[in-house]
Amino acid sequence: MRAFNLTDCSLDSLKLVDMPMPSPQPDEVLIRLHAASLNYLDLMVAKGRLGSRSAPFIPGTDGAGEIVEIGSRVEGWAVGDRVVPGLMVDWAAGPHTSAAARRMRGVTMPGSLAEYAVVPATSLVRIPDQLSFAEAATLPIAATTAWNAIVAGRVRPGSTVMLLGTGGVSLFALQFAKAAGARVIISSSSNEKLARARTLGADLTINYQSTPAWDEVVLAATDGIGADLIIETIGATTFPRSLNAAAVSGTIFVVGFVGGTELSIPVLPIILKTLTIVGNNTGSTANLADAAHAIATTGIKPVVDRAFGFEAAVEGYRFLERAEHFGKVVIDLDA
Repeated sequence: MRAFNLTDCSLDSLKLVDMPMPSPQPDEVLIRLHAASLNYLDLMVAKGRLGSRSAPFIPGTDGAGEIVEIGSRVEGWAVGDRVVPGLMVDWAAGPHTSAAARRMRGVTMPGSLAEYAVVPATSLVRIPDQLSFAEAATLPIAATTAWNAIVAGRVRPGSTVMLLGTGGVSLFALQFAKAAGARVIISSSSNEKLARARTLGADLTINYQSTPAWDEVVLAATDGIGADLIIETIGATTFPRSLNAAAVSGTIFVVGFVGGTELSIPVLPIILKTLTIVGNNTGSTANLADAAHAIATTGIKPVVDRAFGFEAAVEGYRFLERAEHFGKVVIDLDA
């Protein structure tokens, strides 16, 4: 089969090679992958900040395809089923554990930048009928994370949700929040991206370059109350403003660190506002299934900015690295 191998700590080391076809164990299935989607996590792996360095290593955290072979002990699945595997293949449900984090697709075990992959059957979720493979490939990390944020923030009609940026997690959260009847505020440095966010239902948009004090805009727009849920996708540089913009008894859902990992913040606002600060590391297979069910029942469509052909996967990585995307970047393994 054709697959990309990552042999060093740089995108230049990502090479397309021929590899042996993997075979499923009794509790596993063999998937013919049709699409993969890229995440910031994939850039971290490619640059050596996370993940396996054993050779040969196949990167690519998220993917979607169809089952072509089933292990002898697998039940409930059939050849031809359209599926997505979760990122952490041993995290079926329940609270996160250190054991569940040991095997992560495209991080510590072979990932989705290959024509075929073997995964435990317990990590699989059916693809909603209305989604293409390219759209479904965006679900394991971005949709699951966004769904967990909506649940953690107890979003309901009348809630106010603040989103930072227009990446995959933010745009899934925008659509989930609107489906729940919430008011959504979103920020970006691009007026064009903000206009596109409004077509998805965003109620208020803020250009944080022209209006750096976006937290004050959130407070003004909510009569001083603040946002019930802030999905913190940036990290250290924006966290103090997230604290200020959060409502009493609000939730700050922390998922990103492109703006830095070292944080110094005042404790008093957390105490006085009785804030809930939630760290998130994607989610379980059950969380992925819940997100997929919500997408199926509401008709939400994942936002795919660009799809690159399989041989152009490195170009897809570089496009993601430039942070020009609106939504998700996808690799079409059939192109």
